[in-house]
Amino acid sequence: MDQYIGKLLDNRYEILELVGTGGMAKVYKARCHRLNRLVAIKILREDLSQDAEFRRRFHDESQAVAMLSHPNIVAVYDVSRSSELEYIVMELIDGITLKQYMQKKGNKLNWREALHFITQITKALGHAHSRGIIHRDIKPHNVMVLRDGSVKVADFGIARVASGGHSTLTQEALGSVHYISPEQARGSHIDNRSDLYSAGVVLYEMLTGRLPFEGDTPVAVAIQHINSIPLSPRELEPSIPEALEAITMKAMAPNPDNRYLSADEMLADLEEFRKNPNINFDYSSSEFDPEEVPEDEYTQVRPVHPVSSRGMDRPYEDEYPQRRRSGRRYEEEEYPPPRGRRYEEDEDEDYLRRGPIWPVLLAAAAVLLFVVLMVTFLWNTVFADMITREETYPVPNLVGKTLDEVRANPDLLDRFTLVEGETVADEAEPGTIIDQTPKGESQVGETETEITVTISGGLETVEMIDLLDMDFNEACNTLRAMGLKPVIPPDYANHETIEQNHIISYTPLKDVPLTPGTEVHMVVSRGPESKPIKMPKLVGMTEELAKATISQHNLGTNGRTEPVYDDEVEEGKVISQYPAEGTEVAEGTDVNLVISLGPDPATQEPDPPPPVDPDINTVTREESIDLSDFDGIISVRVLMDGVEVANETVDTAMQASLSVRVTGTGVKTLAIYINGVASGTQPVDFTQGGNVNE
Repeated sequence: MDQYIGKLLDNRYEILELVGTGGMAKVYKARCHRLNRLVAIKILREDLSQDAEFRRRFHDESQAVAMLSHPNIVAVYDVSRSSELEYIVMELIDGITLKQYMQKKGNKLNWREALHFITQITKALGHAHSRGIIHRDIKPHNVMVLRDGSVKVADFGIARVASGGHSTLTQEALGSVHYISPEQARGSHIDNRSDLYSAGVVLYEMLTGRLPFEGDTPVAVAIQHINSIPLSPRELEPSIPEALEAITMKAMAPNPDNRYLSADEMLADLEEFRKNPNINFDYSSSEFDPEEVPEDEYTQVRPVHPVSSRGMDRPYEDEYPQRRRSGRRYEEEEYPPPRGRRYEEDEDEDYLRRGPIWPVLLAAAAVLLFVVLMVTFLWNTVFADMITREETYPVPNLVGKTLDEVRANPDLLDRFTLVEGETVADEAEPGTIIDQTPKGESQVGETETEITVTISGGLETVEMIDLLDMDFNEACNTLRAMGLKPVIPPDYANHETIEQNHIISYTPLKDVPLTPGTEVHMVVSRGPESKPIKMPKLVGMTEELAKATISQHNLGTNGRTEPVYDDEVEEGKVISQYPAEGTEVAEGTDVNLVISLGPDPATQEPDPPPPVDPDINTVTREESIDLSDFDGIISVRVLMDGVEVANETVDTAMQASLSVRVTGTGVKTLAIYINGVASGTQPVDFTQGGNVNE
């Protein structure tokens, strides 16, 4: 078990598991107990932590990087330095590296996707460069792709610490040799343009699906970065827009002076191209030729070059052929004269008298071929019977069988021993053998007795989380972020304790491993079940007693209370209620009350009525009360001169008005109450005649 797992660093960070190992450090998943969040902790390797100068640079550079704050850069939260340990606390990223993403996509991305990624990488570099930080190790392995398609550049400043302030072809650089700039390969001084070269290589790889330079050794690849030009991206993939190819090749110009001067300048071209993919940047092809480098700048890496018969007294530049591009290959031209000196005439004649070397090489090849043929002939004729041939055995084919099936049937293995190799994500059922070494049905010697198998672990899975009592909308967003599919609409049910719109139950259950795209079914709470209540009679009660009765029946107490004058109902008592007595309502329904203020003081001593003209008759009219603004079953009460002329319950779905029969003289006013609440007045002009004369 790893020595750090389970430890609590600085009484704050609990190490949970190892998530990665690099050349300089190990990365762990940890929990910050102070802020209750998951973080990533990079701990300096033990052998490097013994070097005091290295630790000092590691600490200083880490603190500088901690000042970076950009959405496309992995955030550094904390830097710790103690006598025992050096570590960095960083943002924990839920995603995969750009290299893994490219491999899943078949190594090559479409140009729009490549543009999307390189734009974000360039923004990250621009932010870091503006604060004096050079990454020095830009490659797809150091770029994280998140689930939402955004990217974050990791390990800012670490490469700079490793280089000790200058660039040499160290073991770390050799590990990233496919992406290093020519000046890094030479060990020369580097600046922010070196990062732009590496970003250009990443863009080249995304567009073409291959690296610009390949070689058998890291040094061979480094030499190509210094002296060669890669095939243009459009030669490998004609669908790449010309402008994007121009941006790629300008970023990868061997001479730093021919590259973009800054990340912001490169970003500007990327934005122009995004707006107009048919734009023409018209960069000169001479910018992409290998640069001429002064002799004193070749400090670390020297390409292999021909040695003249006159020894090693000529400078490196005199012996190494210059190159020019011709179609898909690079042809050698004549050796250039040495810089700063002249050939003497006798030296030139001696050089020409040597003649071409190819006849000598041809003769040597002929002699070697003759020796090989003679040895083959003697082996097959003279020595064949003298040496006993090794007996071979057929290898059983285990691919497609399960591990348990092979173990349960020893006869399948015959003389071989099964060795369980790595387990990888695959479409095959977990436990199925998907590859083996040596291959099935091949022939091996008697010394080969083991079969190493690769086993399917099934498709990549995620563990189901606990959704109980989680808000439904929050649960849906969380499941989508995990790559799972919430079933919508969900099922609903009442629940006494779980509040409305929260999860009561779900399937699959917690901790079950699921493949991406698995559907998750949820049951959502409607809250406690509502029981119907029959409205009690509140009319005639005091206001205090009415409200107490409302509470006792689990009805709402936030209803309106409307005070009105009433000559017939005692002050403080309920005149009317809504909902009406006997109506079935749900628990918690608010109740509106109309409370009497007693007789209107203004009407206590009315003026004597005017004498009635015996020649004037009273008039009876039918007045229509408009109820179109109300919905459902309502209570309608109409008063005229303080006298009730109508009190009815009306279903507005059946009738939109109420007809009221009133009798009087002159002009009167009808006071209208809906559900016990004053809802306006309506004038009645009896002077205009009526339906009935009395």
